[in-house]
Amino acid sequence: MQTIVDEIKWNEAGLVPAIAQQHDTGKVLMVAWMNRQALQTTIEEGRAVYYSRSRKKLWRKGEESGHIQKLKELRIDCDGDVVLMQVEQVGGIACHTGRHACFYKRYENGRWNEVEPILKDQAEIYKT
Repeated sequence: MQTIVDEIKWNEAGLVPAIAQQHDTGKVLMVAWMNRQALQTTIEEGRAVYYSRSRKKLWRKGEESGHIQKLKELRIDCDGDVVLMQVEQVGGIACHTGRHACFYKRYENGRWNEVEPILKDQAEIYKT
C-alpha cells in the first residue's frame, strides 16, 4: 500500500522543496527542503520540520529561536514535486534575519532593495 509520503516525487537527493505560507494572509514566508522523515514528522507533530542540507539532519523550525510554524494545512502541487504548508508563524518571525518573511528583497531600478523591516535582532534570537 502506498503511503502519503510515497506520493511525493523526491529529487535525486531524496528531497522536495517546501513552501511555508502564512495561513491567514497568504504571504510566502520561506522555502526550505524536506526529506521523507521531515515530511512524516511534520504530519505527525503538526509543525514544520525541514531537512537542513548544511547540517545534514532534521531541523524543527523554531527549535532555537522559538519561532515555530504550526501546520494548518498541507498540500502538494499537480506534479507532486513541491510541498505547500499553510502555517501559523509563532512570534511573527520566519526568517533567520529577524524579519517576518525570507522574501524581504525586492527588485527595483536594477538592484535588490530590502523592503521589510527587521523585527528582532539576530543576536537576540540566536544566543550561542
